Amino acid sequence: MIQNDLFLKALKGETVERPPVWMMRQAGRYLPDFMKLKEKYDFFTRCRTPELATEITVMPIDQVGTDAAILFSDILVVPQAMNIEVEMKPGVGPWLPNPIRDRKALDQVVVPNVYEELGYVYDAIKMTKQELNNRVPLIGFAGSPWTIFCYCVQGQGSKNFDKAKEFCFTEPEMAHELLQKITDTTIAYLKGKVEAGVDAVQVFDSWGGMLSPSDYQEFSWQYMQQIIDALKAEIPVIAFGKGCWFALDVMAKSGASALGVDWTCSPRNARYLSGAKITLQGNFDPSRLFSPPKEIKRMVHQMIDEFGKDKYIVNLGHGILPNIPVDNAKAFVDAVKSY
Repeated sequence: MIQNDLFLKALKGETVERPPVWMMRQAGRYLPDFMKLKEKYDFFTRCRTPELATEITVMPIDQVGTDAAILFSDILVVPQAMNIEVEMKPGVGPWLPNPIRDRKALDQVVVPNVYEELGYVYDAIKMTKQELNNRVPLIGFAGSPWTIFCYCVQGQGSKNFDKAKEFCFTEPEMAHELLQKITDTTIAYLKGKVEAGVDAVQVFDSWGGMLSPSDYQEFSWQYMQQIIDALKAEIPVIAFGKGCWFALDVMAKSGASALGVDWTCSPRNARYLSGAKITLQGNFDPSRLFSPPKEIKRMVHQMIDEFGKDKYIVNLGHGILPNIPVDNAKAFVDAVKSY
């Protein structure tokens, strides 16, 4: 039995004394001990070495005190497994030297055997579960097919993913073929995570808000729905679409256990748009962690008041920023615990 099961209770919609709290990207770049490992090992070495991934995953549980752990990994291990080269370039971020923009490139993309290509992730899950020793639940995650597609076609991060969108609108058949390959791989990958022992999964649609509402349904949501359909009977699924408030009504009927909300949508609107029945997660502006701890506490309590303590998971509206003081991250978590 997991000792602290607040997170799992909230996913089931059960009544809790206080809402659970965790932070997207909590296993990472704002922690000094993480930075020490970063100096020694490059990014994908940290992802591919189960001992390192485990150490990084457990760090915030020990140092900040969140109610759930999220496995240290990256959404781009999926395209790597699909025969798409991905590098992490200092100062640039993700860099894909051979973007997928024509039939020849698309034909080289495979739906892999996830156990062969991504076995290191499953090893990290098993090791992390041992290390956590049932203290808190462990979350596994994947990028949404659309978000992965954005990187695969654009070749790097972007403010508007214009090349990815151009490909969708000029070559829709090929775009859907690539999206389906990513979806099939992601379903297999997440099912492997469930077998390895994660307690919940989150699908990150970081770039969903780049699409208009109708294009979102066509190029993103229908693939997210396939993933939820494939997994919801086995494990709670959290769907998070950044900038996708316009789809909360559809998402709420999807079978997902919870929906992530970013900071551009008020708690009241999020409850209203999602029909007030589903668990919501979010939505503190990550930049607000620069505020003084006293101010953080006041704002967190106000946020919980507005969402309501039940069917709610306290989180940020996107990943924690690298230059947030650890004490401020702690203040965020402690504010929830003192509610």
